[in-house]
Amino acid sequence: MKVPKSLQNVDRSGAVVRTIEYDDGSVIAIDFGHAGDDLMVDVVGSTAIVVTDDEQFEFELPPEASDVSAQNGVLTIEE
Repeated sequence: MKVPKSLQNVDRSGAVVRTIEYDDGSVIAIDFGHAGDDLMVDVVGSTAIVVTDDEQFEFELPPEASDVSAQNGVLTIEE
């Protein structure tokens, strides 16, 4: 699963973006650090809307995405 283009740029704000590949799927994990203390995500159709302490952005989910969640400042997109 590829990282959506709009998420490729969040690392400029100090976030760490990682893709983890498993035998049965993959996970994209974005750690917003302290900026993500109040991280929230909402999915509308195939669009994810992410709100952090400092910013809000939205992006199209990869077609393979089956679950999107936010916990402890980390956004995960699972295949």
